[in-house]
Amino acid sequence: MSSASLAVPRHAHPDAARVAAMSAAIAVNLVALLALLRPMAPQLAEQVQHATDMTIHWLEPPPKVETPQDIELKPLPKTVPVPRTHAPPLPVTPPPATLSDEGTIAAPPVPPTAATVVEPNVGTAPVEATLAYRAVPLKYPPAALRAHMEGTVILKVLVDEQGVPQEVTIEQSSGYALLDRSARDQVLRGWRFQPASVSGQAVRAWARVPVSFNVNQL
Repeated sequence: MSSASLAVPRHAHPDAARVAAMSAAIAVNLVALLALLRPMAPQLAEQVQHATDMTIHWLEPPPKVETPQDIELKPLPKTVPVPRTHAPPLPVTPPPATLSDEGTIAAPPVPPTAATVVEPNVGTAPVEATLAYRAVPLKYPPAALRAHMEGTVILKVLVDEQGVPQEVTIEQSSGYALLDRSARDQVLRGWRFQPASVSGQAVRAWARVPVSFNVNQL
């Protein structure tokens, strides 16, 4: 008989000691896992309770913004030009007479404009106008020069149709009667004026003339 026929098959049998050891290890791990999970049980229960008590709030969509209406642009109204009005020319007041080096007052220059044309008045009364004039040098009164008298006198002169002074009155004094009389007499004797005209005709007119006396201008 051969050895092959004598061979008896052998079946593996589990080792009882090995199975007991593995079972004990699994039991120990399970006990340890339960021991670890036991302290966390209240916290897990609280988290579950908190999750169930949460209130869900739904967010509302933002309000719809209305589209602004189109703005209609209107053209500006046209401005109407205002016609300009020309103011009447102001009367030219002749400058006051000044003193020369020889103790006389030099004649002021005659304005280039002609005599002022005024509207005719009712009757033959003289009109009032600003007239150009041609003056002769005024002499400083010796007594006034020694006393250092100074001042400006305003004279009102009545001029006839030929430009000759007919009457001179003192409208505003210089503060010294001597200077006032000297200016009046010299204007009445030697000055000549451009006569006033109404509608192209020469007429009598009153004119105001300033005359200044100044010692520092000698």
